Amino acid sequence: MHVACRLMLAVLPVATLVPNPVQAVELMKWERIPLQVMLKVGQERVVFVDKNVRVGIAPALKGKLRVQSTGGAVYLKANEAFSQTRLQLQDVENGEIIMLDVTAGAKGSSEPVKLVYEGGDSEADASPEQTEKAKEEKKVSYSAPLPVLLTRYASQRLYAPLRTVEPVPGVRSLPLHLPKRITTLYPAEPLEIQPIAAWAVQSQNVVAFRVRNITSRKIVLDPRSLQGKFVSATFQHRFLGLVGTPEDTTMLYLVMDSRPENALIPEAKVSRKARGKHHAD
Repeated sequence: MHVACRLMLAVLPVATLVPNPVQAVELMKWERIPLQVMLKVGQERVVFVDKNVRVGIAPALKGKLRVQSTGGAVYLKANEAFSQTRLQLQDVENGEIIMLDVTAGAKGSSEPVKLVYEGGDSEADASPEQTEKAKEEKKVSYSAPLPVLLTRYASQRLYAPLRTVEPVPGVRSLPLHLPKRITTLYPAEPLEIQPIAAWAVQSQNVVAFRVRNITSRKIVLDPRSLQGKFVSATFQHRFLGLVGTPEDTTMLYLVMDSRPENALIPEAKVSRKARGKHHAD
């Protein structure tokens, strides 16, 4: 259902007070059904998403549609007419996909669009105290234990298409304060381990590491050889092939209760004097 809400702005000329209509704002309710957005060629149309999103654009729209996204707003400008094509807006916080079916022509609209979500109207009418109380009382229910959900979410974010990523309520990106190379995590084998990304839900975090074999022999991966404080550890594959083969790299997902930098064994600090001696040798 699309509802249009007209806004008015009063301006004061020299002698009289004249009402001047301001551009309408079209409200569209997101109910997991693709929303129809019509564009007028040559005119920009703003879609207020009120979420931090990344936009997935079909290759067919290259050169036909300019898309910019910032501050919860998506700016669309059609350079030429095109038939209905789907855009995907992915919520950076939880991975949810919002779908827009966009069309451009000579008779399209340039009115701003504001997306409304379930419960959005009632929340807007409530007082700040009521809204805060509702948030406190609202309990998020998960379909599986958090370590399972976090591991699956991280794996999907790195391997699966954006449209297939299962949203996890409350998930957020986590900044990594880790060295570029981790040597203390799996000391039993000569592996190259790099932290790639991290996400958090409530008090638990998941960190994805790229694990690469740097030897000319096959390595069977054993989670029991990992060093640190973890809730769970999952390898994307059970073994690594010889260096230089497609199988020499996999991903490791570690779920932990504390910050990543506190869950891993600290790297040994190399003094400047030692580094200088090493380079001289």
